[in-house]
Amino acid sequence: MSVVLGWDSETLREKVDLMAVGERLRELGDMRSLAALNEKVSLLRMAEQLDEALRTANQALTQARFTGDRETAARARIRRAAVLHYQGKLTEAITEFSDVVSESGTHEWRRTEAYARQHRAKALFEQGDLEAAAADLRTTADIRRRLQVPDDELESTLFALEVVEAKLDERRRSGYVAPEAPTTARTGPDAARREHPDAGVL
Repeated sequence: MSVVLGWDSETLREKVDLMAVGERLRELGDMRSLAALNEKVSLLRMAEQLDEALRTANQALTQARFTGDRETAARARIRRAAVLHYQGKLTEAITEFSDVVSESGTHEWRRTEAYARQHRAKALFEQGDLEAAAADLRTTADIRRRLQVPDDELESTLFALEVVEAKLDERRRSGYVAPEAPTTARTGPDAARREHPDAGVL
């Protein structure tokens, strides 16, 4: 039975059965296979045991890198960044998600790209960047439809997109105007241009 009961419409975070989470963690015990570590990271994050989740995520990332499979390592980076997000380190988490989105796009790891985009969207949502979050979720939904992923994967994306678009509609009706991004001190043709860390991939 899945430990995920649904998703919170205010945070987009998973609603979980904490008893089931604890039971599964006991079953995994001291197992140190990469699959077990990856599962523990997600379980500990959802249970908000964040210090232990980060330690386990670091172990999983080290193991993943030893496999020599770059996509496996990329997915471990996503799990670790998701823990950073839960710790409130939004900028660091979004930067890591963006790096994985870029790498996945380059190598055509479409399912991994969707995984990174959805997590980035949740962090952007929490940061208040609803337009960027919606863009990521629309792309994620398109990718997951094309890949014909399991229903629960697509359902989680569509739920999040519905919530974000509803929040955007509320903003538009209220006349909300997004604050302008800060500019650099340099001017002229060589002025530094600040872009989304994943500009050009969408």
